Amino acid sequence: MLGHVCKRLGSRLSRHLASTPNPKLKPWAFQSDTTLAQTTPLITRCQKEAVSHARANRRLIPMLRLVREMKAEGVKPDLTIYNALLACVAQEGLPLEAWAVVDDMVAMGIPLNRQSYHHLLHACRWSSADTMWQVVDEMKRQGLEPDEQTYAFIIGRATTTESLELALQYMREMETLGLVPLLTTAQDVIKLAAYMDLPKLAIEIAQNFESRSPRRLCSETWMSCLTASADMLYAEGVKLCWNKVVHTSNLIPDEGACISVLHTCARHGLSDLALDVMRVFRGLGVDPWYEHHFAPLVEALCKDGKLKEALHTLDAMRKQCINPTSETVRPFTQYLQQNVDRVDDVWQMLDQWRREGNTVDPLILNSIIQASVLLDDLQRAMGAYKSFPDYDCKPNVDTFNFLLSGCVAAKHRELGEKLLLDLKQAAVKPNATTYEHIILLCLTQPVYGDAFFYLEEMKTQKFVPSARVYATIIQVCVAARDSRYSIALSEMHQCGYALPSSVRRYLSDHGLSPHQDAAAAETETEGVRIF
Repeated sequence: MLGHVCKRLGSRLSRHLASTPNPKLKPWAFQSDTTLAQTTPLITRCQKEAVSHARANRRLIPMLRLVREMKAEGVKPDLTIYNALLACVAQEGLPLEAWAVVDDMVAMGIPLNRQSYHHLLHACRWSSADTMWQVVDEMKRQGLEPDEQTYAFIIGRATTTESLELALQYMREMETLGLVPLLTTAQDVIKLAAYMDLPKLAIEIAQNFESRSPRRLCSETWMSCLTASADMLYAEGVKLCWNKVVHTSNLIPDEGACISVLHTCARHGLSDLALDVMRVFRGLGVDPWYEHHFAPLVEALCKDGKLKEALHTLDAMRKQCINPTSETVRPFTQYLQQNVDRVDDVWQMLDQWRREGNTVDPLILNSIIQASVLLDDLQRAMGAYKSFPDYDCKPNVDTFNFLLSGCVAAKHRELGEKLLLDLKQAAVKPNATTYEHIILLCLTQPVYGDAFFYLEEMKTQKFVPSARVYATIIQVCVAARDSRYSIALSEMHQCGYALPSSVRRYLSDHGLSPHQDAAAAETETEGVRIF
């Protein structure tokens, strides 16, 4: 009870004092002690100033002024003063001046300690490696064995000059001595290995360091490993470093690094990681999206056998007004062309996709056609072509190009003519690839005169025939003893194409000279329309 009463009285007294101003209470003021500087020894004040210069950057000139003042005052420098002077000289990278300071220390009878030698090593960082090892040998003669800091200066020189092999050799030497590199030393070596496109080596060094040291590498180091792994398409490194950077350190790589990671996912079929990268893209606020953001994801999903998820990706691209190309769906073709069973199974997936209310992308049907052609199954390719109306799709120029390439392989001229008629009826404009397939198809027949007609029509449409077209014309004409091969040689030369070695050998086997025939044909046909 008494305690409670005292507590209440105390609180009332506190409120009263707080509300009543006291004119005698003034703010506390600091008054410096002017006698302290007079009583402090001069050497102590010089040591304090020297240490402050050593800790700052580019303070060699003020440090030299201090030394001059000490000499004028007759103050004898000690080890602290000399080490501070060595530190300032080392910052400027002046090895000769550093050795001069050491000689002065020896003359003054002041023995060097480990810190002195470290400053000397730092000053010699731009000198040869032999110079640094001379310093280390001198340390050993004085009974000072190299420690982690000593090797930090030695390895630092190796990383600065990008001598990765030397840096690894010194780190191996440290391991035999039972020494663990400093954190900054390990990070410099790892970053150098990553910079030199050696991600596997960089990651191995990082894992070895963290297994031997309680300290953890910074996120920047793991980011450099991630970038190097992605650039070199190193899948294991990308998976490990992505987890370290994104999920452990909660960092978000930039768009360029994410694109590189996506390419690695596409190469190795890492669909889950690719989806995680797309999540990071959304976190970055990427806008607008482009085809190159989605194409690696489509490839990763196809290589992982997740064709339906790839269809969802194509559908998402269409909804964002991004038109996929034939290159975007190339992974579909690569997946289907493995065997015929995959081509047959994909129809069930497309039927289910349509029953779910989705639209079948015509590029997928083109992929089925191309895969069938690559499997030398022209019948299946034509079946896919005839199914376009069933899926509310219209063929495009790539559709006819894939089918015409199958006709060339099968030497089926009649089917090619029918496809040309369908192309015209569908109002599809042929491109250079279309004309090339038509010409090659004509050249597969005993009577190949139409090839020259389509070649002229191709040039009329401002398309430049490929070297393959000219090479095939030359070989067919030579085999048929048709003198128009020389005109093809001349035109090939005018287009700037190099004659393939196979065609050169073919002409040589038939006793023909490509250079003479081309020159003669060029002279004869000057000003005349070829073919």
